[in-house]
Amino acid sequence: SSGALQRIRRYVINPLGHKWDHHNLTYRIVAFPRTLNQDDTRKALSLAFTKWSDVSPLSFTEVWEGHADITIGFYTFNHTDCWAAPLHPCFDGLNGELAHAFLPPRGEIHFDNHEFWILGKSRFSWRQGVWLNDLVQVAAHEIGHALGLWHSRDPESLMHPNATYTGQRSVGRDDVWGIRRLYGCHDKKRVCDPWARLGFCERRKSFMKKNCPLRCDLCYEPESESTPTPATPNLKVKTVPRGKVVGFRCGTKNLRNLPKISWYKDGEQILASVPGHIVVKGRELRIVANEFNEGTYTCRVHRHGNTVTASSWYIRVKNQD
Repeated sequence: SSGALQRIRRYVINPLGHKWDHHNLTYRIVAFPRTLNQDDTRKALSLAFTKWSDVSPLSFTEVWEGHADITIGFYTFNHTDCWAAPLHPCFDGLNGELAHAFLPPRGEIHFDNHEFWILGKSRFSWRQGVWLNDLVQVAAHEIGHALGLWHSRDPESLMHPNATYTGQRSVGRDDVWGIRRLYGCHDKKRVCDPWARLGFCERRKSFMKKNCPLRCDLCYEPESESTPTPATPNLKVKTVPRGKVVGFRCGTKNLRNLPKISWYKDGEQILASVPGHIVVKGRELRIVANEFNEGTYTCRVHRHGNTVTASSWYIRVKNQD
């Protein structure tokens, strides 16, 4: 409707589009925390995984031995990965870095075992003089990374970088959009058809969004919610099948004196190619259509510091069921 608030998609899917190729995932705890007993640790992690299985087609089962898709451990300082991976600093003792996770298909989540982990909301303990960290909340954020999501720019999102400090404990609307862009969605209840006929898609929207997103067409954000900002001149909209290579050319051939050309995606300048995903070569840009590459591409032709022409293309990926 015309009075609807314009919402912006703020979730970010990892640049290489990494995701699991199956939906029934297993996890295993290989090292337990020193401040929380094993039963409470298991309970906290189960609650954290449930936040994601509630809003996606994914299911999670704990295994106690053998192979698991996602392994979870509590470690101190220089543990298994930090020398080799610049994105994952070594743990730093009390406070500071709490945890980190690896994208699929590696599927590892590491927590800092110097922290005080608890089952319950994070709070400061005056008696012990330390922060007590909510394992459910931090684990749910890290699980989002282990499933393929990067940080969201939505402050009400569980995947916002500051979610630990703001105490955001539940999966937000932006998180749901992100996880469903990666894995699609399906109806969890067999009675979706009769409910929909009773008008529940309109009257009980949040209930149906959780249980019958497919039947009510509530799987993804509406088209209007990803509409590019109006500050993009000469906008052309293209819907393309996933995996297709799309090419853009900036300006016309008769541009003399080799003007300066710059490319932008969603307002941020593209400074380099991403191998296998985005290739920038002077006047030409090529992308592979996937969830990461959805968005508005703009080229600007500059001469003497002024923008001479600008063109924009809005690329949306077609979901092939």
